[in-house]
Amino acid sequence: MAFGRCNAYLDSVPKNMTPGLPTREQILDFIATSATPTGKREIARAFGLSAQQKIALKALLKDMGDEGLIDSAPGRAFHKMGGLPKVTVLRIADVDEGGNVWAVPERWEADVPAPRIRVRDRKRGALAVGERVLARTEETGGGWTAHPMKVLAPAAEQVVGVLRGEGGRLWLQAVDKKERREFMVADAGDAQAGDLVLAEMAGRPPRITARVVQRLGNPFAPRSFSLIAIHKLSIPDTFAQEALDEAERVARQPIGEVGGSGGREDLTRLPIVAIDPADARDHDDAVWATPDDDPANDGGWKVIVAIADVSFYVRPGSAIDREARTRGNSVYFPDRVVPMLPEVLSADVCSLKEGEDRAALACHMQVTKAGTLKSWRFTRAVVRLAANVAYEEAQAAMDARGTDREVTGVETAGTDVPVAAGTGFGWDVGLVDAALVPLWDCWRALAAAREKREPLDLDLPERRVVLDEKGRIMSVAPRDRLDAHRLIEEYMIAANVAAAKALEAKKAPVMYRVHEPPAREKLVALKDYLETFEVPFALGQVVKPSTFNRILERVGDVPFRPEVMEQVLRTQTQAYYAPANLGHFGLALGSYAHFTSPIRRYADLMVHRALVSAYGLGPGGLNGDEDFERAGETISKLERRAMEAERETIDRYVAAFLAERVGELVDVRITGVTNFGFFATVDGIGGDGLMPVRDLGGEYFRFDEAARRLVGEHSGDTFAQGQRMALRLAEANPVSGALRFEMPEGRYGGGGRDRAEAKGGKPPRVLKRRGRPGNLRHENRKK
Repeated sequence: MAFGRCNAYLDSVPKNMTPGLPTREQILDFIATSATPTGKREIARAFGLSAQQKIALKALLKDMGDEGLIDSAPGRAFHKMGGLPKVTVLRIADVDEGGNVWAVPERWEADVPAPRIRVRDRKRGALAVGERVLARTEETGGGWTAHPMKVLAPAAEQVVGVLRGEGGRLWLQAVDKKERREFMVADAGDAQAGDLVLAEMAGRPPRITARVVQRLGNPFAPRSFSLIAIHKLSIPDTFAQEALDEAERVARQPIGEVGGSGGREDLTRLPIVAIDPADARDHDDAVWATPDDDPANDGGWKVIVAIADVSFYVRPGSAIDREARTRGNSVYFPDRVVPMLPEVLSADVCSLKEGEDRAALACHMQVTKAGTLKSWRFTRAVVRLAANVAYEEAQAAMDARGTDREVTGVETAGTDVPVAAGTGFGWDVGLVDAALVPLWDCWRALAAAREKREPLDLDLPERRVVLDEKGRIMSVAPRDRLDAHRLIEEYMIAANVAAAKALEAKKAPVMYRVHEPPAREKLVALKDYLETFEVPFALGQVVKPSTFNRILERVGDVPFRPEVMEQVLRTQTQAYYAPANLGHFGLALGSYAHFTSPIRRYADLMVHRALVSAYGLGPGGLNGDEDFERAGETISKLERRAMEAERETIDRYVAAFLAERVGELVDVRITGVTNFGFFATVDGIGGDGLMPVRDLGGEYFRFDEAARRLVGEHSGDTFAQGQRMALRLAEANPVSGALRFEMPEGRYGGGGRDRAEAKGGKPPRVLKRRGRPGNLRHENRKK
């Protein structure tokens, strides 16, 4: 058998090679032409080397490695530097719109970028992003192809945590608030106690140890809390050099001819404005409205929603496109943004800016005086914004105009809007009258149509973390909700509906934003909950968004109204992306697609490409092999990852903000009750903390699942969802974002397990409950 293998190796040697110590060129040729993995043993056999020559070969191979000519793969097989081993471990990095599977080497130490390898997925859909495969590789037509041999076990679990020193050892405390254990560190590398690290876990319970693989820095340094979420959830925060180079190149390309057949529509003279958060990092959308002089639309408006033309710059299959699809969306933190697109595009060339010519995909709509969409069309255009306005500025300008106060100051860049003098809010009166007043007038009609449609009306507050220039926390408070916010949301919803219906009319593929009606089991749980407030809810009825609005109307303006709103929110299903239209329950819309944020959402970019193709608007459309179903599943998962990262980071900032108040009494509201205690949120700030049942008092506590409350069997002390009280803040952990509360001395029994047992009693006891319903993300909330 050994003799046969030797003959096979000899047969693979090119005829110009003779036995004896080979040259560097001969070794490289042999490695390149061998059909099997090639190690020192195979090279020696192929060239018939003697024992003495094998020693010289070992030295020669070491020299070639030092010179960067070859590299060794696991198993001691060699391959040409910058190439791939014949058999190697790959990590699945992407599954593109056409269902093609792409991988990268799990191990790559060459100076050149790692190759992107096409994987022959024999069973379509069998391989998912993040999986590891052992594969045979071959170079084909200037690229690489891999043939999977075996799907491998997942890599060692990685945990982000903080090192703590005790007893001469280091211990790893995970940042995940659900992980209560600490792990002994077997290898800390150059990390020290107090460092935030990325570690690999090894062993089996109860002897699981950690090995530090990367030191991430000081977890308490300003602007570090977002890094915890980035590393914990494996969010890509750097771009491949290929994508950065490509972005620089496409950013320099002209936006195309204006006017004429096939050219861009010139909208530069219209007073189009972008209204965004004051701290917005990118500007996807801008709006314009004017009374419609079309007799057929008497009393209505002409509206333009201009959206950054990202599809013009980011073409299907490009390096930038691959990076964008891997991210799925931008992720927004109080201290930074992890963009979906390289910054030269996301924050500059694609971003709609005041006084700058920008490429846009324009949605032209006719809105009736009743606020309904009468018609729509899509064009590629050039826009030059009259102004970038913060929500607060736009609101202040309109409020001032409503009270005849003067507003002034902003030049109307490149528009025909007259300039008027005045003082007040930094706004020009002419711009207010030309741009904002028509927008507000049309919005009132859109809002009236919305009210008639009766979508789900849950206006829950959103927390805002304000940092100073050094990244230190200045305040944490609910974000104000203004008419300016509602106005932009209505225009975005209208454009999203128009995009979906336009593609349907063209029988083109659509990436819908789907929100299905609540499941029956969640409706049953809501009914049980509402009965505790004596609020009726019939299960036999056809459930519509207005059904939940009626519930809130019956509840009225009572202290527990926020808790009912949160329970209604938990009853809803989670929205997702898919090519099958199941409607949007929450918005009470039959056809709905995300179109308005292609800088930060890949779903919107896919809708743009579909519109470009369907309307023949030039380059940047679909390439014909997109798998919308698979893409929808992927970007929905990535959206949930981004939401988790943003939520956890806010929790960490809140915990850091409250850390100075540890030991103080704080006003809280009970937001959840379980069999092991209750969760409470600090009023006006947020941040969830646990009040363990063992610390509630020296008696039995019965858990009433339907009423969401714990009741003391002897004292009758009750802790119910929605209840407001004062608790002592016992712990605020900025690394995990967790809070822990204690009962104030002398109140609510405040004893716990030790006190109960000291009196000869038993520790607190509760009954178990079922799982907690899900959540629904607020639609169209701009970052």
